[in-house]
Amino acid sequence: MQTKWKMTPYLFLLPAIILLTVFFFIPFFQTIIYSFQDYSKDIYNPVFGTLSNYKALYHSPIFIKSILNTFYFLLLTTPFLVVFPLFLAILINQKIRGKNLYKLIIYLPVVVSIVVVAIAFKWLYAPNGLLNYFMEVFNLPAIDWLSSPNVAMASVAMVTVFKGVGYYMMIYLASLMSVPKELYEAAEIDGASEFRKHITVTIPHLMPTIALVSTISAISALKVFVEIYVMTKGGPLDSTKTVVYYIYERAFENLDIGLASAACVVLLLIVMVFSIINILCFERKKYGL
Repeated sequence: MQTKWKMTPYLFLLPAIILLTVFFFIPFFQTIIYSFQDYSKDIYNPVFGTLSNYKALYHSPIFIKSILNTFYFLLLTTPFLVVFPLFLAILINQKIRGKNLYKLIIYLPVVVSIVVVAIAFKWLYAPNGLLNYFMEVFNLPAIDWLSSPNVAMASVAMVTVFKGVGYYMMIYLASLMSVPKELYEAAEIDGASEFRKHITVTIPHLMPTIALVSTISAISALKVFVEIYVMTKGGPLDSTKTVVYYIYERAFENLDIGLASAACVVLLLIVMVFSIINILCFERKKYGL
């Protein structure tokens, strides 16, 4: 009876372990194995035990540019997705009329498919689209939102920001509910202004949540694909080609499984570095570092 009781937790964990094994661990190790196989000469009989894929990535200007584009996209989206939802959460957390309606409106893009949002923005960004119509109304020159290498990545980043603001705002709102009201009352007694109360009470209390949002948004930015695929296909002039889109091209358009797998491993290492940086910057005390 005692042995059966000890096995009970593992039986509950068994479905999750099976799913992780089938859909994560097996593909993970297969990708590492494929990254050392050369499919360039014969896709059915790859050469195993070579570093040619990693050497090809190192000497590939397109792959290097895709990494730089990915970091550029991260810099465009992550700071905004960390700060602006926090501002909205603090604002909506106040005693204002219709705040449930505001929550619904801001959160609505989250439940809409990213493909639908990308197609809608692609229509807005069209040469004769709504945005250029307003530019014309205010006597401003039209902008090539998706066909200019200087503007295309920022245009795609706007879609990601629009889609993610409501999601991260809800995370902040959930965390704000745990802030003790007594701290605000004590700060108010000390004569702190509304801005000062949030700096001294709200922000320190939300630091673990800010770390979580920073990590999630950064990793999501590193893995961006759908917006690029729907709106620009990596163009113009590879200005919006990210690492994940590069992997997609190599694997499914050029059938170079080895090179795509090597790029996956590089992306994994980049994500791991960002996770370690997050631990060192935000959660050092939690892990005793």
